[in-house]
Amino acid sequence: MEKDAIILNSSSPKHSVSAELLSSTGYTVLAVIMGVFSVVGIILNVLVIVVTVRHRQLRQPLNYALVNLAICDLGCAVFGGVPTTVTSAMGYFSLGRVGCVLEAFAVAFFGIASLCTIGIISVERCVVVCSPMGAVLFTTRHAVAGVALSWLWSFMWNTPPLLGWGSYELEGVRVSCAPNWYSREVGNMSYVVVYFLLCFAVPFSIIMASYSRLLWTLHQVTRLQVCETGSTNRVEVQVARMVVVMVLAFLVTWLPYASMALAVIMDSTLYIDPVIATLPVYLAKSSTVYNPLIYVFMNKQFREYAVPTVLCGWNPWHSDPQISEGETCVASFSKTQKVSPEES
Repeated sequence: MEKDAIILNSSSPKHSVSAELLSSTGYTVLAVIMGVFSVVGIILNVLVIVVTVRHRQLRQPLNYALVNLAICDLGCAVFGGVPTTVTSAMGYFSLGRVGCVLEAFAVAFFGIASLCTIGIISVERCVVVCSPMGAVLFTTRHAVAGVALSWLWSFMWNTPPLLGWGSYELEGVRVSCAPNWYSREVGNMSYVVVYFLLCFAVPFSIIMASYSRLLWTLHQVTRLQVCETGSTNRVEVQVARMVVVMVLAFLVTWLPYASMALAVIMDSTLYIDPVIATLPVYLAKSSTVYNPLIYVFMNKQFREYAVPTVLCGWNPWHSDPQISEGETCVASFSKTQKVSPEES
């Protein structure tokens, strides 16, 4: 703890013990990696927001959640990625104690809101795809309520360290801050356990349950279509592929970080090399790049408007406007539901 205090209060690299954790070349490499993630993440997420604002056709319930996800990722890139790039390039955390707390709060606040938004998207996809004949609708009101809940939930569970329950400290190679997973104080441990359960386990469970049901529905529909026509529906395969990519991206970016935190919570004697501990942190922050690519640019309808915006009006993949994959799947599923055993 004394070492951390020295780092946080120092303004010169010669006073920082973080220099002992990694060579100057190592810190430069980390700075370059985080810099690339931050710049690309900012560009992609700003593009998502701008394109949605400019085109009224994109203002649909799902896109409310997608824009909210872009705002969350933009916040992570600006308030987390950029400062980490600077401190990594310097080789030590130069923002002081207040800077550490503010950076950790901002990253956690936007990060958890992002996770909750991904949960909302998974629920929306599940409702749209799995609801036969449109029996259950996901409306704008539901989307706005979900977005508001994601921010409220994140704010509710990230402010306690500012008020004395839990704390924010340096992590990894000591160039960024996060919730203090290592403290064995009762107050801090209780906060971390609750935080882990409510801010990771709950969204994770919702995402896995929603996408599992969605994939099962697609499997049932596809199997029925194969029996009737002898071929699978290309759209169903595309949706299934998109869902698998979403789940894998979520697991790759967030599961290592959550697993490391849980391991530290469960075993107080566990030692994780600072360099190794930094890798999950960078993976989690890289979600600011992956999310817009997966959740937005794999959406054909959005891509029809985004690509011309980037290429000054030219769209090499131009096709007739199509409804989203989820809506196509609903139409297909509803049609399948109309076929009775006698008719087949």
